[in-house]
Amino acid sequence: MSAPQRSLDDVFAAFAVDRTSPIPLWFQVAQHFEQSIAAGTLPQGTLLDNEILLAEQLGISRPTMRRAMEQLVDQGLIVRRRGIGTRVVQPKVRRPLELTSLHDDLASTGQQPTTTVLRFETLGAGPEVAARLRLEPGDPVVLVERLRNALDQPIARMTNWLPSDVVTFDEDALASTGLYDLLRRTGVHLHSATQTVGARTATAAEARELGEPRGAALLTMERETLDDHGTVVEFASHLYAASRYSFEINLIGG
Repeated sequence: MSAPQRSLDDVFAAFAVDRTSPIPLWFQVAQHFEQSIAAGTLPQGTLLDNEILLAEQLGISRPTMRRAMEQLVDQGLIVRRRGIGTRVVQPKVRRPLELTSLHDDLASTGQQPTTTVLRFETLGAGPEVAARLRLEPGDPVVLVERLRNALDQPIARMTNWLPSDVVTFDEDALASTGLYDLLRRTGVHLHSATQTVGARTATAAEARELGEPRGAALLTMERETLDDHGTVVEFASHLYAASRYSFEINLIGG
């Protein structure tokens, strides 16, 4: 028997889904694979079975297995290639995941962040926001809109939607503290996020707020953040002045 197959057998032998747990089954599966990769039980290069076989071996449905695999792909732990299959790509020694807010990033580099809260309101979730937060349309969500400055210059306009039950802070707290720090203080354990980065030109209103000429280049970012129960606790849509801000992404060779 090959080493990769022994690794898979170890993964299956050490795991059973808990159908009585409030944690979704797909998230339980994804967490177990994540922990196995971090521990080296599933080393880099391990070829995984297809979703149908994995679902059968774990005693779950194929859609549940597919959702777990999508989470692992989003985290950069596995890659799928047509004609080759699905392989583990994360190195054996896994770097800790850190989800930081822009406020904390700016403060750590001495850029003196300040925040103007433009909107802080509880309202019913529209169809798109409900879908992003895995809620029903009309469920209560908190909409937060902020303008973030660094060294007295506007750098980002941030819009965040959060399920109302995770918001125990007020508008004044947001003016002086990063959102993720406030969430952690209320007992929310941030686990992972899926982020999409893009670019477009500024509208007249956006340009005024960010101190840019109309039509200036803006960086865009959308993020869905999960807690350690697999619950979406934030949907963010941010705009950054491209002349004063850039994203840095570290890539790891396989």
